[in-house]
Amino acid sequence: MRGARVQELSKYLLAGQLPRTGCLRRVPQSVFTASQSQFHLSISLRHFHSSIPAQAEAAAPLRKRLKDEAKEAKKQGKKKSKADSQTVDGWELTVGIEIHAQLNTARKLFSSAATSFNDDPNSHVALFDVAMPGSQPRFQKETLVPALRAALALDCEIQSVSRFDRKHYFWWDQPAGYQITQYYQPFAKNGHLTLLARDGISPEDGESVTVRIKQVQMEQDTAKTLAQTEGVQWLDFNRVGTPLIEIITEPDMHHPRTAAVFVKKIQLLLNTVDACVSGMEAGGLRADVNVSVRRTDDPNAPLGTRTEIKNLSTIKAVEDAIIAERDRQIRELEAGGKIASETRGWTVGSTETRRLRGKEGEVDYRYMPDPDIEPLYIGEDLVQHLRSSLAVLPDTELDTLISQGLTAKDAASLIVLDNGDRVQYFYRVLQLVEGSLSDSDASPDTAAYTAMVSNWVIHELGRLTTQKAGAMAADDLTFTVDGECQQVPAQQLADLLVHLYRKQITGKVAKELLLAISSGELDEGVTGAIEANDLWFQEITAQEYDELANEALQGEDKVLGAFTATKFPQGKLMYLVGKMMRLGPTESIDPVAAEAVMREKVTSLTNKNL
Repeated sequence: MRGARVQELSKYLLAGQLPRTGCLRRVPQSVFTASQSQFHLSISLRHFHSSIPAQAEAAAPLRKRLKDEAKEAKKQGKKKSKADSQTVDGWELTVGIEIHAQLNTARKLFSSAATSFNDDPNSHVALFDVAMPGSQPRFQKETLVPALRAALALDCEIQSVSRFDRKHYFWWDQPAGYQITQYYQPFAKNGHLTLLARDGISPEDGESVTVRIKQVQMEQDTAKTLAQTEGVQWLDFNRVGTPLIEIITEPDMHHPRTAAVFVKKIQLLLNTVDACVSGMEAGGLRADVNVSVRRTDDPNAPLGTRTEIKNLSTIKAVEDAIIAERDRQIRELEAGGKIASETRGWTVGSTETRRLRGKEGEVDYRYMPDPDIEPLYIGEDLVQHLRSSLAVLPDTELDTLISQGLTAKDAASLIVLDNGDRVQYFYRVLQLVEGSLSDSDASPDTAAYTAMVSNWVIHELGRLTTQKAGAMAADDLTFTVDGECQQVPAQQLADLLVHLYRKQITGKVAKELLLAISSGELDEGVTGAIEANDLWFQEITAQEYDELANEALQGEDKVLGAFTATKFPQGKLMYLVGKMMRLGPTESIDPVAAEAVMREKVTSLTNKNL
């Protein structure tokens, strides 16, 4: 059947004219009368409604439910949040994850070529990397060390004997036509990772979720594809053969946010134990998620058909892609369709996953033991040495910081900032502050100065980048693994904080001194700069505090009326404190002392008016 010509389409679209022959042709009028047509229509509708089960009539399709929820949220003036997207009534989500992480090694897995990420393309390529005929794989033993550290951090059982296999598939980034991996006998099995509420898991998961690690295996990375214009693809073989570990979980996650938190915690864990120092943002860690859904009305029903979403490169993409794929599968099933086992893709900013190809099975990859690589034997002495020298894990570090008085949020920030070096700087500054206070102060408030140190190390140092009006970029604050900062030496920050803790300088002066330290302008040291510029805090007397409070309260009857025996609004109190400080010499007023005086005044006046 021929297609319609452009002329015919234009006549139809612009003038409503139809040809007498072809695809677009006038159909003769129906021989049915209006009453007959009505009769047949009513019969069809009755038959259609009688074929719909009562339960299906009652349950609205997912698309309609989501649309109605969005309308309702719009009425209430709010957008549907991810917190509302963790579950769908009547359905259970199941997620398993495979994480590929580049190991922190100097050599590739089976050649002596250097691992390279920023050098000129194709400048670190051995003959075996490009499958040159006659070249042979040579396992680089040093690549095993970071892999073992990662497996031990995940509490895995290390296998004394493991073997390498060939996974066959053809693609331009895999020169040999197969990838060397550990499918049948991986080097580590049966681990687990516990996610806690403070990690940010979905509220529906309660206080914790334990995700089982099925296995951890070593394998090769592929070449890097560089897309060019007009459909041209360039290949950089510097990456091919780079050592990877693949972490495969059991399907133990049931909420999108929890799955995203798992990936985030894995990245932090691998960085902490120095197994993988290049995260998702640099392409050193990629996640594939397996998603399936099933109805909750039958507890004995098997898991649904799973689809795999490949190469998710951000934490946000993990959660967004799972939500989108879950909703797509539910829509498909509610419409009476079936879920195909397939591999799907995700584009950042998208709202739907897209089909890439049918899902390969074991038979498609034709796994076979690699005949050119001998078995890998791992001695127990090596395992025990690495276990005993393993870095402090994030959960243990968090517990320590929280026990010292930090909030869970601040503790988590310290751990992740600057690849963990910022927390070492915090410990160093804290130790120096403790030493100075214990030498001269009778009983220093440990919780108070610890909170102060954490606030300055996390927040005030972070503000330096904006205070210097672009002169200092975020990366200009460089920290070392032994707890030092080139721009703000730990000893100088500790000296500043000791003076601030003792109320010998004001917060404003302390911030100005910090800016001067980072600019290298304090040759005479913190104390010398305070002396030279007469920056010591000269606090006003108790009588002057009282007089300022009385002056600030004048004409504020309306504000005072908001205070009652049962109601004491903090915002209005701070308004009065702010007015009090503006009336007096700000550089000589302690805000904490001013608040205490004003609180006492307001309480007295409130009780007097009862």
